[in-house]
Amino acid sequence: MHLLVDISAHGFGHLAQTAPVLDALASLLPTLSLTVRSALPRQQLARRIGAGFEHVAEARDFGFAMHNAVDIDLAASKQRYCEFHADWPQRVAAEAAWLRRHRVDALLSNVAYLPLAAAAEARIPAAGLCSLNWADLFTSYFGSEPWAGKIHAQMLDAYNAGLAFLRVTPGLPMPGLLHRHDIAPIATLGRRDRAHVARLLGLEQNQRWVLLAMGGMEFRLPVEEWAQTPGLNWLVPGEWKIRRDDVRSFDQADLAFSDLLASVDAVVTKPGYGTFVEAACSGIPILYLQRDDWPETCHFAAWLGAHARAGMLARERLLPGDFIGALERLWQAPAPTVPLAGGADEAARRLVTVLGLA
Repeated sequence: MHLLVDISAHGFGHLAQTAPVLDALASLLPTLSLTVRSALPRQQLARRIGAGFEHVAEARDFGFAMHNAVDIDLAASKQRYCEFHADWPQRVAAEAAWLRRHRVDALLSNVAYLPLAAAAEARIPAAGLCSLNWADLFTSYFGSEPWAGKIHAQMLDAYNAGLAFLRVTPGLPMPGLLHRHDIAPIATLGRRDRAHVARLLGLEQNQRWVLLAMGGMEFRLPVEEWAQTPGLNWLVPGEWKIRRDDVRSFDQADLAFSDLLASVDAVVTKPGYGTFVEAACSGIPILYLQRDDWPETCHFAAWLGAHARAGMLARERLLPGDFIGALERLWQAPAPTVPLAGGADEAARRLVTVLGLA
C-alpha cells in the first residue's frame, strides 16, 4: 500500500500535526510505503517524522503570500489564487495523472485541496487533516470580493471531495466541510532535560530560559537592542546571528525542538498550532504576538485560556522587548492541568479505516 502525504510548507505547524500521525500509522502498518510531498527540506521533515519515507520536493499549495511570518501580502495572494484557478479543470486533471503515474493507492493532505480534488477524479481514497483549511481562510480575507466566489466554491468542493477531513483540536470550526471529524490535540511531547540543554548551549540551570520561536517564517526580533535582565537568557535561531552573553542559538543537530521546548521556562511565539499545542501539553508558559486578522487566533486563545498559562502581546511591546513583566505574571500564575495529546493515535486509526490502508 502506497500512501502519499502532502504537507504544506506554510510554516512548520502542518508538519508538527502530520508527523505524529505518520509515526502512529507506521506502528499500526509496518509495511506501509510512505511518500511525503512537501516543499519543506527533507532534513526538516526527518527531524519530525520517525518513519521511513520517500521525499518529493514539490508543493501543491501556497496558502498566502507573506511579507513575513505574520503579515499577509493580500495583493500577491489574490494574484496567485487567480492564476492557480484560471485553468482549474486542467490543473485537477494534470494532478490526477500525476497520482496515477506515481501509483498512489491512498492520499492524506495537510492541507492542500488540489490533491483531494484530483484523488476523487482518479478514484483514489483521500482525506484531509489540519486545524485549518485554505477555503475558510480565503473567504475570511477575500469573501466580499466579486471575483472570489467561484474560486472559493472550487476550494470547498475540493475539500469535500475527500472521504474525510480530520479537524484537529484546537482549530477553525469548519462548518462547510461535509465529512469533518473532530479529533483530539496532536503534539510531539519532548523530554524535559535542563542539564542536557545547559551543557549543549552553555547555560546555567538556575537561570530563566526564554525561547523565541516565530514559526518557520522570517520574523526577526531585534534582541541585540533589548535591555539585559539579570538571570534571563534568550534562545534564538542561529540565522539571527546575535552575539551577546545572554543569547544562545538553539540550532543544534542533536537537540530536538520538542526537547528544547519542554526544557525552557517560557516561549514567545506567533499564533500557530505546533508551538502552541506542544508548549501547552508540556506545561510551558506562552506569550504570543497579537494577530487579530488571523482567523485561527480567537480559537487558539480560547483553548489556551483553558489549558495553559498564556498571554497575548502587542507588536509594539514585543519588538522593543518590553514584556518582562508579562513573563513574570505567567510564572507566578497557577499552572492548569496539562491537556492530553491523543489525536495522533486517533487520527491513525480513523485513516486506516477511511482510506482502507489495512
